Amino acid sequence: MREYSVEKRKVANDAAYEDLYMFSRWMFLQTHGYYWLKNDHHEIICKALIEVFRGETKRLIINIPPRYSKTELAIKNFIAWTLGHNPDSEFIYTSYSARLASNFSWQTREIVNSNEYREIFPNTILQGDSKAKDEWRTTAGGLVYSVGSGGTITGYGAGKHKKGFGGAILIDDPHKADEARSDVMRQNVIDWFQNTLESRKNSPDTPIILIMQRLHEEDLSGWLLNGGNGEEWKHICLPAIKEDGTALWEAKHTIEDLKRMEEASPYVFSGQYMQRPAPAEGGIFKPDQIQIIDELPIGEIKWCRGWDLASTVNGDWTAGGKIGRMSDGRFIIDDMVRLREGPDKRDAAIKNTASLDGKNVKISIPQDPGQAGKTQVIYLTRELAGYNVKSSPESGDKVTRAEPLGAQINIGNVMMIRGEWNKSLINEMRMFPNGVNDDQIDALSRAFSEVMIPKRSFFG
Repeated sequence: MREYSVEKRKVANDAAYEDLYMFSRWMFLQTHGYYWLKNDHHEIICKALIEVFRGETKRLIINIPPRYSKTELAIKNFIAWTLGHNPDSEFIYTSYSARLASNFSWQTREIVNSNEYREIFPNTILQGDSKAKDEWRTTAGGLVYSVGSGGTITGYGAGKHKKGFGGAILIDDPHKADEARSDVMRQNVIDWFQNTLESRKNSPDTPIILIMQRLHEEDLSGWLLNGGNGEEWKHICLPAIKEDGTALWEAKHTIEDLKRMEEASPYVFSGQYMQRPAPAEGGIFKPDQIQIIDELPIGEIKWCRGWDLASTVNGDWTAGGKIGRMSDGRFIIDDMVRLREGPDKRDAAIKNTASLDGKNVKISIPQDPGQAGKTQVIYLTRELAGYNVKSSPESGDKVTRAEPLGAQINIGNVMMIRGEWNKSLINEMRMFPNGVNDDQIDALSRAFSEVMIPKRSFFG
């Protein structure tokens, strides 16, 4: 590693003392032996973190792609730098993995315990017995405690009852990527934040910093930005492709690299790299490929209306989507019924819709598992006596069931009758499978599976 004179080291140390970004670059050089691959977004992150240190920001969300230096800056260097200025600061640091959180906590401790760090901050000293990876302290009463999302925090707090910065709650990727689609797992993280983590503030002024890649419309970041905990959050959003079409970090990923990544996995790319939980043009569904028409084409059409049934009034929607297959192999979405009602009004709506559709429209309803599902199907089939009704359990996951319809839409083989319901359906298509609602997709997927049979069986 390049040697620096005493004078140059002093200049570098003074700059590192004053500025988090300079501190991060200088310490990286000291510990790694080569220069930080700097970029503009690093300065943006550091500026936002310094505003937290100065008390100008109390709640901060930074959305950024993975492996773009977020943990290096917002966790390791931010903790070390602020402990240098305020050695009594208390931090709680959490990530989806307790092991990862513990590892990064230990790396931060190693920075604070280094000779190079003491050249900058000689008054910040570790307690001699602070050797645990997930909990270590300074002689001034400072604390760093790391824990996985959902872990125990009893007995620990963040921040100080004093003027000026006294620590923070730091959240680094609270959701595991392969669990973020699970409503249960995603809600577990939100519940833990709301019921456990927030209560660990030692002062109302204790800052909370969330830095993460977006994984779902209703991940912790989305929930907070939509007013989930009732507080206003400063939001720094750093998509991998900037608004001007250039790469955020050219040295990391060129625009050509990013385009290839987007094409290979649009859902992952849209959330994790673009900080949009679903592709703007749609993923499984590209609804811009749907031709909106005002009248049904001339010719024979084989119809089916599929239903997705909600079990509660305040939960999901009940939806009934009507789709037809024409003799030339094209498809047309003719209507969508959508309501939030109890079982009596819901079942009445299904019966009334069947009457309006007529007996040439097949009806497909799902059979939930268990005896209750069988009973419901028997009841609805009796109520729909005289109509062509089919019931079946759902098979496979929602994405698998939706893909056949999505494939036809994406090649421009599906039309749609113009109606007030179009916008809601198109929005759901764009967000699927990462959106809040998927009832209309489920209904249409069910109907589509019924009309996707050999042509000769339809038209002789």
